[in-house]
Amino acid sequence: MSDFFRRFSQKAAELLGSAWAFVAAALIIILWAATGPLFNFSDTWQLVINTGTTIITFLMVFLIQNTQNRDTKAFHLKIDELIRAQSHARNSLIRLEEMSDEQLENLHQEFRRISQQREHHRARNPHTAATKPGEPAAPSATPH
Repeated sequence: MSDFFRRFSQKAAELLGSAWAFVAAALIIILWAATGPLFNFSDTWQLVINTGTTIITFLMVFLIQNTQNRDTKAFHLKIDELIRAQSHARNSLIRLEEMSDEQLENLHQEFRRISQQREHHRARNPHTAATKPGEPAAPSATPH
């Protein structure tokens, strides 16, 4: 069942996210609006579009959420592999998405401090500041 839903939701998201789907939806709205005078803009006429859009929106939430969850998981796995493969990277960051909000904020502040220290170092030493450990220094502005 879950494999069927995965394939269905990915295909549906692909099709319904296309320009053709938008054009079709716009044409349906134009057709509905054009029939207003024919039905004297009745409550039933309004109910048709309200019910239709509500049902479609309700179902699309699940399809979009499913594809978003899969994309997010795949993205995290790719990033985890990049972290794991780098010798200078902190492997503790691999499961970052499982940290609490407080832990994430602390880590955010740590990276902000690191960034500010690097910028400060670059401002003071523009020709020798390296961006990463082991990275060569920036080339000199004066000719050799």
